[in-house]
Amino acid sequence: MELLRKPNISDFFLALSIFDEQGIEREAKKLISVTYKILDTAIQQRMHYTLAKGERKDFLQFALEYHNHEDSAILITMQQLKAVLMDIVVGETETVTAIVEWVMAEMMQHPEEMKKVQEELTEVVGLNNLVEEFHLPKLHHLDAVVKETFRLHPALPLLVPRCPSESATIGGYTILRGTTVFMNAWAIHRDPSLWDNPLEFRPQSFLDPSNKFDYMGNKFQYVPFGSGRRICAGLPLAERMLTFELASFLHSFEWRLPNDTKLNLSENFGLVVKKMAPLFAIATPRLSRFELYT
Repeated sequence: MELLRKPNISDFFLALSIFDEQGIEREAKKLISVTYKILDTAIQQRMHYTLAKGERKDFLQFALEYHNHEDSAILITMQQLKAVLMDIVVGETETVTAIVEWVMAEMMQHPEEMKKVQEELTEVVGLNNLVEEFHLPKLHHLDAVVKETFRLHPALPLLVPRCPSESATIGGYTILRGTTVFMNAWAIHRDPSLWDNPLEFRPQSFLDPSNKFDYMGNKFQYVPFGSGRRICAGLPLAERMLTFELASFLHSFEWRLPNDTKLNLSENFGLVVKKMAPLFAIATPRLSRFELYT
């Protein structure tokens, strides 16, 4: 992610690309090599894995079926397969960790919301148990807190750039075919004509049954993952990972700021919106039995 957002002089003066003046290409190849070794291990394991009775295939197993497919029209090469897996690694790493930090920061800024989420976790999971995936659909208040955090702090403020295949006129502006288009989700989510008190942290907006906001981009005033055919392909994975991590953190521990620490919610803009100052918090065990932590 650091290399992707680093300005590269070769992008502006193509003749210099063969010299790789800043070493970005060399460094990227090193990192890709390391990542591919990890992916190779996972691929080899799945190629020789036998499913147990009733066990469902995972994403990689489905992808490997297309790698070995007889129909050349839908066959994918190993290089293409690794490229897809690399997209998942890159796309789901920094975005998820950034939002986890924002959710924790907003709840520490609004302890009443953290209390409500923890009360929900106590009721749904119980202090004698750890969070499991089947608990997640029942965590409605946590879901509302996460959605409100995405509204105020979308991981990708300008989403992924679009490139129209045909010229069109939108809002009186002519968008030519092949134009690179960015959609400012950060501004849309804070537009007072679309949201009441848009700068306030109000998860209750997502608990109102009449709103029915989800991550699918069906309502264009809320598009943290984009919309349409080019919506984030990793949406189901990101939503599940994010909710599971946060539920585990909040159920297993009480959280507080270090003494004399003032919470800073300033944003550091980039490809991914991060906190200007990293969040530091102290965790205290919350569960009833210490054995659950081991």
